[in-house]
Amino acid sequence: MEFGSYVRDVRERRLNDDRSYSLRQVAGRVGLEPAYLSKIERDVTAPPSEETIGRLAEDLGEDRDLLLAMAGKVSNDLRQIIIRRAPLFAELLRQLKEAPDHAVLRIAREVRDGDW
Repeated sequence: MEFGSYVRDVRERRLNDDRSYSLRQVAGRVGLEPAYLSKIERDVTAPPSEETIGRLAEDLGEDRDLLLAMAGKVSNDLRQIIIRRAPLFAELLRQLKEAPDHAVLRIAREVRDGDW
């Protein structure tokens, strides 16, 4: 699913339960013109900036990193971490590509809880 279509689906699901998730109201809360948000949702225009995606994620109750990834972007903080050790992170991600979720979580927990 494309970024805009995903955002529209999430917003419309929320709209079913809460009328404050109309296109106009969401656009207003995140600082966009309704017409621009409509173009984003219809995948007519490229996804917005990292900052705007962050505001959309917060307003819609979605994971910021997921929306950024769907938009083909990486947050600035992650970008800096990756740049410092690009070859290592590239190899790690390639190795994890086919790993099941539980294995990835196990590695993350070992890194978090490890005694280095």
